Amino acid sequence: MKMIKSERIPIYFWLDTIEPDALEQAKNLANLPFAFRHVALMPDCHVGYGMPIGGVLATNNTIIPNAVGVDIGCGMYALRTSLRAKAIKQAQFKEVLSRIKEEIPVGPRWRKNSLEKEMPSRLQPMEVVDRFYEEAGYQLGTLGGGNHFIEFQCDQEGFLWLMIHSGSRNLGKQVADYYNKEAQKILHEKGIRNIPKDLAHLDVEAPVGKAYIREMNYCIAFADKNRQLMATSVLKVLQTLFGEFSIQERVSSIHNYASLEEHYDTEVWVHRKGAIASYPDTLGVIPGSQGTSSYIVRSTGNRASFHSSAHGAGRKMGRREAQRKLNLKEEIQRMDEKGIVHSIRTKRDLDEASSAYKDIEKIIALQSDWTTPVFHLQPLAVLKG
Repeated sequence: MKMIKSERIPIYFWLDTIEPDALEQAKNLANLPFAFRHVALMPDCHVGYGMPIGGVLATNNTIIPNAVGVDIGCGMYALRTSLRAKAIKQAQFKEVLSRIKEEIPVGPRWRKNSLEKEMPSRLQPMEVVDRFYEEAGYQLGTLGGGNHFIEFQCDQEGFLWLMIHSGSRNLGKQVADYYNKEAQKILHEKGIRNIPKDLAHLDVEAPVGKAYIREMNYCIAFADKNRQLMATSVLKVLQTLFGEFSIQERVSSIHNYASLEEHYDTEVWVHRKGAIASYPDTLGVIPGSQGTSSYIVRSTGNRASFHSSAHGAGRKMGRREAQRKLNLKEEIQRMDEKGIVHSIRTKRDLDEASSAYKDIEKIIALQSDWTTPVFHLQPLAVLKG
């Protein structure tokens, strides 16, 4: 662990180097008057909007919509099956992906029929969720775009894994945008100028703060249900093609949320934006990039990280930068040589190529003091959003 002590509270980080923009954002966090104890930056940290991705911030009686992120509840769902990965040929994986695309809308596509009956229960009225509830029924059980994916992997014992990365779709974005604007209005009305607009905050005891927390938690439940429904659809495809099998392990991790937790004998709101909870003796999902290893890890806990860990490889290039700089032919060849069924076809697809991301092996090594790999997963076929 390294430390910066130049700000109001220290910044702890588990990286060899921090990009300047991400460091500037971390300093902004450290100088917030309600920031607690220290700021923690995970090994996959890189610049985000307002707060670095891979950042962990604890606050007193305060919640920051942009420190939760736009895709509220985004996370991972990984399942170990009893199927033997080597028994499935590449052509069969292509057939699997083709059938999945028939069952699960990908990218901006919605369902033709609503899954409203599967939506989490609404126990109280909600400003934003109620407004977008009907359309959310058509987005439930869909993958989305960007870095979201459905991937098949093989562990060190030869078993087939299914891994899904997705979030709360448009619902989470609408909630995030609405309450960030509300927080900015409050800053303006109170004449507060020492806090950046993109870190506008809400008092958790105020009506608007309580309202955001309700809607954030609903989006978390929606995102979890979204991944579960997609997993059910994928498992049915596998069953149709390969017959009966069992699920031997299920691991779930979310990485865009805030929760009330006790740290250093104090109740604080822990914001994890691109970071997962990592309490002692718990399993976590840390995916690599498209074409590289992923890991299921067990934690021994790290108090200084607010019991958090990296959530993935972390970007080293922005999306447009990757499309400009990476070589399409080389990226396709890299995937083909590994025998991975993939969908890299055009320059647009390069934003999610493995070369746009940091080295997952280094990420895992940088937090080896408190997380140990349990399953080392190699990619076999991937469907990108």
